[in-house]
Amino acid sequence: VQLQASGGGLVQAGGSLRVSCAVYVRTFGTYPMAWFRQAPGQEREFVATISISGRRISYSDAVKGRFTIDRDNAKNTVYLQMNSLKPEDTAVYYCAAANSARNDYAPRVSDAYEYWGQGTLVTVSS
Repeated sequence: VQLQASGGGLVQAGGSLRVSCAVYVRTFGTYPMAWFRQAPGQEREFVATISISGRRISYSDAVKGRFTIDRDNAKNTVYLQMNSLKPEDTAVYYCAAANSARNDYAPRVSDAYEYWGQGTLVTVSS
């Protein structure tokens, strides 16, 4: 399983950005997906998760109401739409896939995810 994140960049505070994660696997529709982020000097933190069907979605309190996670199983891609960005959203954003085909599985902890992308840098200027 290979994951490739893209779409990061520099954006002003209050702006929007969408990052994508292409997953190279034959059975993408059986992997719960998530986004995590890591700011300079800080530990990696949970951002959002989505179950294989898309019916179970969860966000961190820091991004709830501003970010939206979505997946397109036909395109083997998961997205993170980020609106109303703040300087504190600056981080490397990582996508992750869990090796579980349970329909309602959408864990919030990094240890639940076996596969990780390389990360894409999002910088929000004030």
